[in-house]
Amino acid sequence: MPRTIFENIVIKKFVEVTHLAFCEYTSIRFFEILFIEKGSGTLVINKHRVRYNDNQIFILIPNDQYNFEIETPTTVSAIKFLNSFFGDMLSDEHQIHRKQWFKKIETILHGTNRTSHLNFQSKTDESSVLSLFIVLCNEYNDESLKSETILKSTLYAILHIISRNVSFVSTNVVESKIQSIINYIHYHVHDSEKLSKKALSDQFHMSENYVSQYFKSKMGMGLKKYILNYKLKLAETRLKHTNLTVSEISQELGFTDSSHLDKTFMAYKGTTARAYQTSLKAHK
Repeated sequence: MPRTIFENIVIKKFVEVTHLAFCEYTSIRFFEILFIEKGSGTLVINKHRVRYNDNQIFILIPNDQYNFEIETPTTVSAIKFLNSFFGDMLSDEHQIHRKQWFKKIETILHGTNRTSHLNFQSKTDESSVLSLFIVLCNEYNDESLKSETILKSTLYAILHIISRNVSFVSTNVVESKIQSIINYIHYHVHDSEKLSKKALSDQFHMSENYVSQYFKSKMGMGLKKYILNYKLKLAETRLKHTNLTVSEISQELGFTDSSHLDKTFMAYKGTTARAYQTSLKAHK
C-alpha cells in the first residue's frame, strides 16, 4: 500500500461519552486539536482546570497532558499529529505538504492562552471550522469514503482558519490594535514583503514612522527585533521537531545563509543552530 500523508495522523470521534480515558499518544504526539461538539464539564490541561461547553476548540502542544471530567454526555473529536509526521520531511514524498502544514501549526504553537478555548474573530470562521470538523471525521471514519484528497484539503483548511485566529498577546493587558499587528506579523512571518514598515502602515492605516514608535511603546522592543526574535523561536521549533537542515531553515525564515542563522542563534540561545541541533539528536 502506498504511503499516505495520514499515516502519522490519528483522527478520533467520541459520541456522547460520559467517560474518557487519560489522553492517548502523549509521548509520541506532537500537536493536537480538540473539537468539543457537544457537552459540558472540565478539561484539565497540565493541572490547569478550564470549563468547556458546546462548539469549542482547544489546542494541545508537545508535552501537554490532559483529561476530561465530564458532567453531561460529551461528543468530542481529536486530531493528533504524531511526532513522526514531521520528523521525516527531508525524505518523504509529501515534503511540500508537510512543510505547509508545519508552518500553520508552528504559528499556532506560539499563541497565548492555550488553556482556554479558541476565540474566533468572526462567526463565519467559527461556523466554517465546525462544519469542516464534521466533514473530516465523517470522511476519515467511513471506510467506504476516506478520500485522501478530501481529507487533505479539509484538514489543511481547518489548520489555516485556526492559525489566523490565534492570539499572540494577552488581551487582558494590551489593546486590540497591537494584538492585531502581532497577529499579522506571526501569520505573515514567512513573507518579508508583508512585514515591511510600508506594508504594516498600509495594513493598519498608520504612518511608517508611527508604526515603529507605536510598536515599541506597546511591546517594549523595536519592530525589527521582535520579528527577529520570533523567527528565532520558529528556528528553535524546527530544530527540535523536524530534520530540516540549518541551511533549509535559514532559507525559509529569511536569513542570509546558514552562517547568519548560526551567529544570530548564538546570541539567542548561547549556542549555534548547528550545535543545538546536534545536541538534540544526541539526547533522543
